[in-house]
Amino acid sequence: MTQIFDNPADFADEALDGFVAANRGYVARVDGGVVRSTEVPGGQVALVVGGGSGHYPAFAGLVGPGLATGSACGNMFASPAAGQVYRVAKAANAGGGVLLSYGNYAGDVLHFGQAQLRLNAEGIETRTVTVTDDIASAPIDQLEKRRGIAGDLTVFKIAGAAAEAGLNLDDVERLAIKTNYRTRSLGVAFDGCTLPGAKDPLFHVSAGQMSLGLGIHGEPGISEHPMPTASELAQLLVSKLLADKPEGSGDRVVAIVNGLGTVKYDELFLLFGKVEKLLTAAGLTVVEPECGELVTSLDMSGLSLTLLWLDDELEQYWAAPADTPAFRKGSMAPRAARAEAAIVDAETADVEQSTPAAAELGRQAVAMLAQVRDVVVEHEDELGKLDAIAGDGDHGIGMRRGVDAAAAAGEAASGSSVARILLAAGEAWSERAGGTSGALWGSAVIAAGQALGNRETYSANDARAAVSAFVLAITELGKAEPGDKTMVDALLPFRDAFLTELDGGAPVDRALAAAAAAAELAAAQTAELRPLKGRARPLAEKSLGHPDPGAVSFGLIATRISHHIDSLLASAASAAPAGNGA
Repeated sequence: MTQIFDNPADFADEALDGFVAANRGYVARVDGGVVRSTEVPGGQVALVVGGGSGHYPAFAGLVGPGLATGSACGNMFASPAAGQVYRVAKAANAGGGVLLSYGNYAGDVLHFGQAQLRLNAEGIETRTVTVTDDIASAPIDQLEKRRGIAGDLTVFKIAGAAAEAGLNLDDVERLAIKTNYRTRSLGVAFDGCTLPGAKDPLFHVSAGQMSLGLGIHGEPGISEHPMPTASELAQLLVSKLLADKPEGSGDRVVAIVNGLGTVKYDELFLLFGKVEKLLTAAGLTVVEPECGELVTSLDMSGLSLTLLWLDDELEQYWAAPADTPAFRKGSMAPRAARAEAAIVDAETADVEQSTPAAAELGRQAVAMLAQVRDVVVEHEDELGKLDAIAGDGDHGIGMRRGVDAAAAAGEAASGSSVARILLAAGEAWSERAGGTSGALWGSAVIAAGQALGNRETYSANDARAAVSAFVLAITELGKAEPGDKTMVDALLPFRDAFLTELDGGAPVDRALAAAAAAAELAAAQTAELRPLKGRARPLAEKSLGHPDPGAVSFGLIATRISHHIDSLLASAASAAPAGNGA
């Protein structure tokens, strides 16, 4: 059980603060995680890794020369928010572009993806390689659906070494993809882990049993088996990984026995000896192995075996030196400390002078955010009940948290350009709401702000660009398609109606009214669909006859904004002097 803490809610942040205090020669604290405290050569690719806290030495412990440039650190077992990833990447960027890499989990994919969109929009070329090494999480013909566990280390190490060697972003990305494809892992648990402040573990394994195929976030395994001997466990892990080996694999492998929290080093060494003999008997040569705690899960009683099949290129970068708080290999020349001002400057965006037009549009955006907040508050319970039919029932409260934060952030930024206000609002929405809807709405609000920018004048074409950017952010990030029973089923009809009206010469307010009507109609029609995405998918039949809550909330918001604009125009018309043609 995790016992040392004051307030469990502060555990992740306080642990990270202490980690930095103990490792100032390696890392510096930034808002959202850590970056190297030593100099990074100009033009070098920045490898930014990350995920939830509770997995030390992943992820912050792997920041240093020869490995990661920065790490975004979320709450316990929770993805870092998009804004956190963005700020860490900005601070880590050395001018050579950014490679984001993390385990393939839905929350991480959404939030890192949102940060990537924003970084690319700002001219910082950013790519992503997700780690998909866990053979228990999907069959071999669905590698892209597998989650990332201890294989994080092999991908991060080789990508980091390639960046350190001065390779460009294309090659660093290519090597990371190759490493991920050639990495396989499988884990077992003997008992679950306990979150700070919790009285009980997230799961238990029956006495005398072992759980096979566990995750690293407290997920239990996919099957239970009688507790094996060490020899039997080694045989089980090795045989299953060899049966899943990648095409074109050679006979040289990195073997990693990874402890998940409470299995002691002596036990890990004992198992590694048996694993090594089995690999040798299979005709494989074990190259520069690792045995210890590398990707943990708090106090979980368990371990995993990872194999990376090398080629000459990968072996060169696996063997390259690295110097981080938790992973050291070979010898590296000492690095000068990075000036603290440089780290702070990298996090701070340039201050712009808003144009009068952008400031006025910003004031309108603040008022619209307040309207969005009001309509979400009015329908919070309804949305929650709708979500509970086939989901977890948190859509209403999640939207409420997100829009409350967005409206408050917009108000705080009042007087800035519309781009600045929507950036602040989108970041706040993403970080406060969390989950899928938080990532999608946050990304879309930011994208709309970026499309509107800080211009001298605005026209219907800017409204077209903002709507298109809003929709594109959601569809690219969420990957949902029409018919999947998601917000996209209302979003695309909204966009299409809006653009059609504009193309026909309608003013923005009339186009928006038509678009909102199309969105509400399409949202109602989702009742006829079976969900193909998200948490409602396993309960598809139960969802039939009920509209999708994400589509419904979007339709409500679109309609409220349309009514708000109509009200403003009506007020302006009534206040205008007679005869001026307004």
